[in-house]
Amino acid sequence: MHVTDRSRTSRTPSVVDRLAAATHGSVPFSVEFSPPRDQAGEDRLWRTVRAFEQMHPAFVSMTYGAGGSTRDRTVRVTGDLADSTTLVPVAHLTAVGHSVAELRSMVGAYADRGIANILVLRGDPPGDPLGPWEKHPDGVEYAEDLVRLVKDLGDFHVGVASFPGGHHRSPSLDDDTRFLVGKLRAGADYSITQMFWDVEDYLRLRDRVSAFDPEQGAKPIIPEIMPITSLRSIDRAVELSGSELPAAVRARLAAAAGTGEEDRAAVRAVGIELATEMGERLIAEGAPGLHFITLNFAKATSEVVANLGLARPAPAMTGSATGVESA
Repeated sequence: MHVTDRSRTSRTPSVVDRLAAATHGSVPFSVEFSPPRDQAGEDRLWRTVRAFEQMHPAFVSMTYGAGGSTRDRTVRVTGDLADSTTLVPVAHLTAVGHSVAELRSMVGAYADRGIANILVLRGDPPGDPLGPWEKHPDGVEYAEDLVRLVKDLGDFHVGVASFPGGHHRSPSLDDDTRFLVGKLRAGADYSITQMFWDVEDYLRLRDRVSAFDPEQGAKPIIPEIMPITSLRSIDRAVELSGSELPAAVRARLAAAAGTGEEDRAAVRAVGIELATEMGERLIAEGAPGLHFITLNFAKATSEVVANLGLARPAPAMTGSATGVESA
C-alpha cells in the first residue's frame, strides 16, 4: 500500500480554512480548471492560472476525466499548481474504472505532490455520462465509500458533490439528501454543488440538509456557477449533467441569440448578467463562497468576480506569483 507523507499534507490549509479566512464582510470565490488535452491547451491553462492568481481565489480545483482518462495529466498539473503558484489546489478523484488499489495509488500520488485537498466523486461512466453506472469489480460502489478510503489514508481534507435539483440517479430529493448527509457523516468537510441556474434550488438543498441533520447541515455547501458564453456550450453542459435550464433563463438567452445565426456577444452579455445576478442573491442568502466553472478561460469569470467585488488582497502564504495577461 502506498504510504502518504502525512507531515507534508497536514501543513496544507483546507478548503474550510480558506473559506473561514475570508475578511469579515467579504465572500471568497474559487475556480475550477480541467486538465489540458495538448500543449496549446496547457499554455492557455497557465495563462488563465496566472490571471486568477492575481485575484487570490480561496482555492482552485482540477477535474478528473471519466474513467481516469486524464489521470496522469491531472496529477501532474495539480501538483504543478501546488509547487509553482500561491494557489491552494483541490484534486478531483472519481471511483469510475478504478480498483481500490488504483485509488490508493492515486491518493498517494497526490500526497507526494503535497496535495491534501481532494474532492471525492463517484463519477460518470465514460462515453455516456447519463448511462448505467457500473462498479469496478475491485473498486467501490458509492462516493461515501471513497470518502472513507481517502480519510483512512492520511490527513486529507475531503469535499464531495451536492445537487441542488437532485442527482439524476437519485429516486427522490429525500433520497438525494440522505446520500449527501451520508457522505458528510463519512468524513467530508464540505460540498460543492453541481452547476444550477435557480438560486431557490440551492436554498432548498441547504434547508433539506439542515433539517435532516443539523450537525452536517452546518458544513459549507458551496454553490457552483457557470457563466454562460454561448447557447451551444450551455446546451452541451446541460446535456452532460442531466440538469435543466429554467424556462425563464432559456428565454432570456434565446432572445439575445436572435432568430438567425447566434449572436454570441449578446448571449455572452446576458450570461454574465445571469451569473452576476445569481452571485448577488447567493451572497445575500449567506452562501459560504462562490465556485466558478472556467473551462480554462479567465475572462468571463473574472468579469463576474469584478461585478461582485470578490477579488481580494493576497492571503499570508508562501509561494511564487507571476503576472501574465489573461486568456
